[in-house]
Amino acid sequence: MARNNLLSTDMENQLYIYNTLDRKKEVFEPINPPHVGMYVCGPTVYSDVHLGNCRTFISFDLIYRYLLHLGYKVRYVRNITDAGHLEGDNDEGDDKFAKKAKLEQLEPMEIVQKYTLGFHEILRIFNTLPPSIEPTATGHIMEQIEMIKEIIANGYAYEIDGTVYFDVEKYSQTCNYGILTNRKLEDLLEGTRELGGQDEKRGRLDFALWIKAKPETLMQWHSPWGWGFPGWHIECSAMSTKYLGTTFDIHGGGMDLQATHHTNEIAQSEACNHTAPAKYWVHTNMLTVNGARMSKTAGNGFLPKELFTGNHPLLERGYSPMTVRFFMAQSHYRSTLDFSNEALQAAEKGYKKLMESLSTLEKIIPSETSSVSIAALHDNCYTAMNDDFNSPVLISHLFEAVRIINSANDGNETLTANDLEILKSLVRTFVFDVLGLIDETKAAGANGNAISGLMDLINDIRKTARANKDWATSDKIRNELTALGFEIKDTKDGFEWKLNK
Repeated sequence: MARNNLLSTDMENQLYIYNTLDRKKEVFEPINPPHVGMYVCGPTVYSDVHLGNCRTFISFDLIYRYLLHLGYKVRYVRNITDAGHLEGDNDEGDDKFAKKAKLEQLEPMEIVQKYTLGFHEILRIFNTLPPSIEPTATGHIMEQIEMIKEIIANGYAYEIDGTVYFDVEKYSQTCNYGILTNRKLEDLLEGTRELGGQDEKRGRLDFALWIKAKPETLMQWHSPWGWGFPGWHIECSAMSTKYLGTTFDIHGGGMDLQATHHTNEIAQSEACNHTAPAKYWVHTNMLTVNGARMSKTAGNGFLPKELFTGNHPLLERGYSPMTVRFFMAQSHYRSTLDFSNEALQAAEKGYKKLMESLSTLEKIIPSETSSVSIAALHDNCYTAMNDDFNSPVLISHLFEAVRIINSANDGNETLTANDLEILKSLVRTFVFDVLGLIDETKAAGANGNAISGLMDLINDIRKTARANKDWATSDKIRNELTALGFEIKDTKDGFEWKLNK
């Protein structure tokens, strides 16, 4: 996916990224170019991956693909949380894995394996590229323990009866705990309840780095503070430091992680390493359904497979993975994405129109001159993506390319051979390499080849019938193919076809 160098332009090629840390777009300047380190918080694998997760990972797949396309050497680290995530994000409730394991009468690692495989399968269906490294929390217990020891040694954590807590108020004396959310410590304290008599923490905002295990705890490890397990937040700090260094380029995740998980990550990392962990913080927005926030309790949440099959009360029918991926790309990653049958059906039509144009592109005959500016189209596509990965604006430019393709095919626009090659490369690059789409409109594999061969044979038979003025046979072939689900368009060379799903 090397950068397309077919055109030489004077356009600005600087990439701008919206940095949550500073709440503005900034020029992307990697710490050690051309190398880029990117850490994205992965799933907690105790249940099926939901669409909110998928939106985040598809968004970062787009970012990853575009950085690769620009020529950066990206180390993309995305973790698997397989231990330490309690039901409540404030160190409350049972361990999610242990609870699910007891419910299904399985070992916790069976739960982890089951849902990790399911997660990978869904992302494969969505055509996301795998990360460079996919570390697990349980595989890095020692790194987390060592980091906690360093935080204690630096005076920012304390131990009470086998549990280690991060001292937020002590940290806040020299550092800005609310830097990521732009909130003052006083405001954060107002939003928390008073410590009860049963709570051993010193401060209301303090959070657990290591949690003492109960005798019945299924997942526990030995530590300097006794048997226990890591808190949820420490794993990402430990693994990002190990694989990307104490300071790296991009840290990403869903916006729901910003206030607690990512805020605590910054505090832990600075308390241990004396430096900010990431230069750019990137957050994806949430999903809604018909204008309401998607959630299990509201009954409006559906899993990816339900979306594909249509097996859900809110869905009129199923939608293909690439339709869903295209639909997601039509909204900027920082914008709310609203699911509705109407929006998905409109995306399906747009996706098919885009794919059809790629077939049409191969049929265009070059001319001596060009009546349109492919250089301007080229620049517009890069300008869109350089503006904080603005995929909806990119797609609008790709549909201008569709207009040019169809007009050139109809003889209303002209393209030189050189412009035609540039257009082909440009469209394929952004449709397949950057947006990560696959052409589902073509039948796949051996069956697809057989169908294509059969349709070529039928096309020859129908051309012969029409040449002999045998209109009855010609019409019968067309009508029968239409009844079978094929869409037929007559041309001077026979007919074009596509199989409607």
